[in-house]
Amino acid sequence: MKLATALLDTGVERALESLRDKVSAPIAIDLWDGRSFPLGPAPAVRLKVPQASSLKYLVRPTLGHLAEAFVEGELDVEGSLRDVMRSADALVTSGNSSAWQRVATAAVRHTRKLDREAIHRHYDVSNEFYGLWLDRRMVYSCAYFRTGEEDIDTAQEQKLDHICRKLRLQPGEKFLDIGCGWGGLIVHAAQRYGVDATGITLSQNQFDLARERIAAAGLQDRCRVALRDYRDQDGDGTFDKIASVGMFEHVGLRNLPVYFGTAYRLLRDRGLFLNHGITSSDVDNREIGSDTGRFIDKYVFPHGELPHVALALREMSAAGFEVSDVESLRPHYAKTLEHWSDRLEARLDDALKLVDAKTLRVWRVYLMGCAYGFQQGWMSIHQLLGSKQQEPGLTELPLTREFMYPR
Repeated sequence: MKLATALLDTGVERALESLRDKVSAPIAIDLWDGRSFPLGPAPAVRLKVPQASSLKYLVRPTLGHLAEAFVEGELDVEGSLRDVMRSADALVTSGNSSAWQRVATAAVRHTRKLDREAIHRHYDVSNEFYGLWLDRRMVYSCAYFRTGEEDIDTAQEQKLDHICRKLRLQPGEKFLDIGCGWGGLIVHAAQRYGVDATGITLSQNQFDLARERIAAAGLQDRCRVALRDYRDQDGDGTFDKIASVGMFEHVGLRNLPVYFGTAYRLLRDRGLFLNHGITSSDVDNREIGSDTGRFIDKYVFPHGELPHVALALREMSAAGFEVSDVESLRPHYAKTLEHWSDRLEARLDDALKLVDAKTLRVWRVYLMGCAYGFQQGWMSIHQLLGSKQQEPGLTELPLTREFMYPR
């Protein structure tokens, strides 16, 4: 036993020394026995390895494996999550030596089975948990920053106005929000633009709170929410304008024709449809298979699929829409996610009163990980504005885009 321990200790030291030669990052690896191996001067991040078996996560590490190790309590970190993400990326891109594999193989005699099903579905957590870190309207989608200095409440209000202006909402128009969340957009559109608004969602928690908010605002006569699948929405050709914000990520690549076709069916001729959603950087639209994709599928968004903007444009056009405007909001979402992450980090004690420690770890790594991903361009987000063109002729849109921006 003593000989095996000595051999393991020697192997760990050699692997860490080899890693230090390849990685220059403000990170230190702290082992279960008190030894510490800084990989750069003045470490801002400490990666804590609580037991020898946890070394397997450092065998050719990937961001997904490191995130899973953090969620499962196999690794812990000290330091700001921004620094953690940068250091983890440096560790991943280092190309770890084969020495790590030899060490981990010796240290791990039994492989733990991964959970066979997602631990929490995305909206199983409470409304109160989301309320800790979202804006006051609980708008759970990319905000819109004019200067970059706005707080999250201001930026989300600007996003709602940006959508309403793009759709040219007018008093009395029938407006549908597909995937309405907690009702932020439909309430805003009814209050500020005078539309008759309908929102649909599949989340019971969202439905209940949205209905309460509509009643509190006294908007029951022209604002409503339904617990309904978008494919079951009736009223063919009756809506003047439709928005879908942060929903088509859940549709699935093969269902995009049904999704865009449903929006087309529900609109009147020359009605406008705005699709706001996360898009893939992979122009070939391969199914999610990256290790980060697997992490998100397992812990956060089961069965999510991101189309490249080119595929979204193709399917939207194939459904009969004339796409008139395409806007990338990637920097806006990176900043939004940083706001969300910072707000959650500031209220970790409050969060632990609402969710268990493992769920909180999922959300901590997810929010800052996505912020980093948008910064790096691993994914993007686009708003697509289209007009239903059933009969030949021009759209009802103005000749320029000036209508989208306040004067």
